[in-house]
Amino acid sequence: MDTLDAASVFAALAQPTRLDAYRLLAAAGPDGLTAGAIAARLGVVASTLSHHLGQLEDAGLVTRRRRSRFMIYAVVTARSRALADWIDTIAGGNAALRHDGVTERRTAARG
Repeated sequence: MDTLDAASVFAALAQPTRLDAYRLLAAAGPDGLTAGAIAARLGVVASTLSHHLGQLEDAGLVTRRRRSRFMIYAVVTARSRALADWIDTIAGGNAALRHDGVTERRTAARG
């Protein structure tokens, strides 16, 4: 995962309803939850929830599959793990991430 990719994930999670939905889905595990179950637990109107789940799906954080007439949403574990690894690398002070151009851009801006 690179910085821009991580930023898109953070942007998707930077909204309370989406973050709550993501947490519910993470707790549900690989079986996931129906959109109706998520809406009921969060107290969110279906059309609003659909927008938020679409944002999480666009960021690659959740998948959806059809089961009969229901849409089932589940967390993409590999994507979540990649984000956690990216954060761990930063927290560990990995030199490779410090040299991704960020330090150089900030130094040049200070001029």
